[in-house]
Amino acid sequence: MAPGGGAEGGPAADSPARDIAAAWGRERPGTPVGSIGIVTPIWQLAKLFGDDRRRVLARAGVDSATLDLLSVLRRSGEPYTLSTRELGRRSLVTAGAVSQRVARAEREGLVTRRPGEGRPRTVQVTLTRAGHDLVEATVDRVLHREAGMIEGLTPEQQATLTELLRLLLEDVQRRLGDDRVTHVGHE
Repeated sequence: MAPGGGAEGGPAADSPARDIAAAWGRERPGTPVGSIGIVTPIWQLAKLFGDDRRRVLARAGVDSATLDLLSVLRRSGEPYTLSTRELGRRSLVTAGAVSQRVARAEREGLVTRRPGEGRPRTVQVTLTRAGHDLVEATVDRVLHREAGMIEGLTPEQQATLTELLRLLLEDVQRRLGDDRVTHVGHE
């Protein structure tokens, strides 16, 4: 892509964010519009990535919330067991959402749950063989697809964007006093 947003050597593509900012600037002079060029594309990208991920997962026969649960367990390492509290912390979702996800995955034979040792209300959740197989087959589909969608950026641009997004996220979380982050496309 050329710096203006168009194909190499071609005209710059129209930018809805630029058009929105210009319209607000025209209609309400003095209104701060600088954020529109950042926030609008982030919202658009979140929608595109979320919708695409849902389609990929639908073809694989799994929903994003279940894949998130299975992925958190898989990334935890053997024996692929975590407490529901730890699942919530690592999944960035509420205890109620974890409970619903675990119940659904258990009905599908993807996880088992048992009482935790030493703490009366602790529940341990373990990935089953079927859950392990599903996450192994699905995670590659998702990550290869997403890697392909960002390959228009050079590795250096990807690294820069990764760092800038991390900085922006941390600053917005600090300003809002909210470090909870939910996953796009999750229930």
